[in-house]
Amino acid sequence: MKKETEKVQSFLNELGLKDRVIELPQSAHTAQEAAASLSCQISQIAKSILFKADQDQPILVIASGSNRIDEKKIGDLVGRLVTKADADFVLAKTGFTIGGVPPAGHLEKLQTFIDEDLSKHLEIWAAAGTSRTVFRLTYPELLEITQGRVIMVK
Repeated sequence: MKKETEKVQSFLNELGLKDRVIELPQSAHTAQEAAASLSCQISQIAKSILFKADQDQPILVIASGSNRIDEKKIGDLVGRLVTKADADFVLAKTGFTIGGVPPAGHLEKLQTFIDEDLSKHLEIWAAAGTSRTVFRLTYPELLEITQGRVIMVK
């Protein structure tokens, strides 16, 4: 297991979510790839997308894999201009690379918004540190581990 994945599993273990991380045989860099690998609906994939508000404030949005995030809506919620973060910013703020960013367990506490559409599923899947590792969780567990604010992201 790569160190990034071990970090995610250790974080989950501390929360009582033991042995949740699995490694997939192929890439799950995108929500489409993850859903295909897991044989689940794309809407069950909890994609973690980092945005940057002016003055380099990180904003994490955890969205259903089938939804496109409305950046203007996120900007209105935080009262600042918001743009999608680049790879260097994502790594610096989360400790993970794009395609492997988990919903929690980052280098710093991030302001987090959670897509209410994820609540429609009994089981959801999120990245676990790399583009080939994921973990299963429920919507209530997602809320608990992120302490995020529920919104409609689209």
